[in-house]
Amino acid sequence: MTPKITIICLSLPYKLGSVNCYLIQTDTGYILIDTGGSNKRTDLEQELKRAGCEPGTLRLIVLTHGDFDHTGNAAYLRTTFGAKIAMHARDFGMIEHGNMFFNRKKGNILLRIMIRIFFRFGASNRCTPDILVVDGDNLSTYGLEATVLSLPGHSKGSIGILTADGDLFCGDLLENISTPSLGSLIDDGTEARASVEKLRQRTITMVYPGHGTPFPMSSLPP
Repeated sequence: MTPKITIICLSLPYKLGSVNCYLIQTDTGYILIDTGGSNKRTDLEQELKRAGCEPGTLRLIVLTHGDFDHTGNAAYLRTTFGAKIAMHARDFGMIEHGNMFFNRKKGNILLRIMIRIFFRFGASNRCTPDILVVDGDNLSTYGLEATVLSLPGHSKGSIGILTADGDLFCGDLLENISTPSLGSLIDDGTEARASVEKLRQRTITMVYPGHGTPFPMSSLPP
């Protein structure tokens, strides 16, 4: 069967917009790309079950990076659905220690303090991923013909998933809030631009960003 993609859009705390999770149905079960924040756990679980994903059928959770709004339900879903968690090692510390600034540039001190106060990543939401993925890994073992792409820029361990059909799940490297563009929160601009150029060398039809609506790769400005 052609993999079926279900978009699950979850609200962020404090009316800060929304984040996308992507549920992919394959011949052998389901793969979830990103898990949203823990503030919308009930909504996520309801959407998974509405799509037919029940405990025991979720084979893999792929985290595109370590931010709380993408990893907040990973530990819970591993326990309740029995799925393994896959992630790039350079972002492991974010989910292991609940620290969004792990392995990132220092940035604005006030911003770092505010995020730690308002976006706590409690101990129950922390975990160590089961699978370390690197650039070029294939997900066919889990029923999806797709390749892992290392896409640093938003974070050092940011990855994308590119399917054989040309669908790219890019995390927060790219977004489409009002128009397709580079993500608004970038840790390393040089790495981010290099990652975008890497994508331009690939055959990509549709882009599924962490924030905003999917868009054709051809609509991304030069």
